[in-house]
This record gives sequence, C-alpha cells and structure tokens, in this order.
Amino acid sequence: MAERVTGSVKWFNREKGYGFIAREGGDDVFVHYSAIEGAGFRNLNEGEEVEFTVESSPKGPQAANVVRLNPNGGGRGFGY
Repeated sequence: MAERVTGSVKWFNREKGYGFIAREGGDDVFVHYSAIEGAGFRNLNEGEEVEFTVESSPKGPQAANVVRLNPNGGGRGFGY
C-alpha cells in the first residue's frame, strides 16, 4: 500500500479542475479533480489541509486518493 502524506493546497482552479498541493518535506504535487475523494462537486480550497498518496506520471509527481483533513472546509475560499 502506498504511503499517505499530508500537505496544504497551494492553489486550485475550479474551472479547469486542477491545482497543486505543497507537501510537507517534498516538492509540490499536481492534483486533478478526479483524484479528490467524496461525492458531489470535487474541489479544493487554497490553504486546505489534505492527505493523499503520490503517484508518478510522465510530468512528475501527482496526487491520488486525496481526502480533506478538515471536511468542514478550512483554508480560504468558498466551501461549496
């Protein structure tokens, strides 16, 4: 099983469905909306704390199985 790491959302573009997570002790990681766990509209807010696994992709590290550490929002932005 892949190791889970934590980080905070650096930025996330809701219209395009992707962004980057600043992970603790490592490089920033690309995140696509399809990697976010949960029902409904999947997005992340800047500054939100998340936990995820890191997978390799041709363009570099990519987040997978992303879950919010504070499901009630967190970070800056709108929690809808």
